[in-house]
Amino acid sequence: MTSHMTPRGGVILFAHGSRDPLWRLPIDAVAQRMLAQQPGRPVSVAFLELTEPNLPHTVEALMKQGVAYVRIVPMFLGVGRHAREDLPKLVQGLTEAYPQMSFELLPAIGEHPAMTALMADIAAGSV
Repeated sequence: MTSHMTPRGGVILFAHGSRDPLWRLPIDAVAQRMLAQQPGRPVSVAFLELTEPNLPHTVEALMKQGVAYVRIVPMFLGVGRHAREDLPKLVQGLTEAYPQMSFELLPAIGEHPAMTALMADIAAGSV
């Protein structure tokens, strides 16, 4: 837990989105697991396109709940244009639109060494 993660700090799991409504189920499952593990922490999902809610709507909802710090976790395995260019621009816009809030943009989840190790274990059949 970082020093920013106060009881009113929130987490947004940010993903691309899809026309297929079932596509979002794994993202929602991660959010539900986080809520079960830490019931006092606001956890939300947001999507870049094709799926609601989008990032600005999610941030607005968290602000109305009194959240002042938001940790944004890109739920991307690889870093393409969306994670490298689009998302930082969106976060910059949110920083300007919500000066009373602070935002931490994490690297894409697929770049985390624990995720790499877990994917290797799954592929090898050891989990």
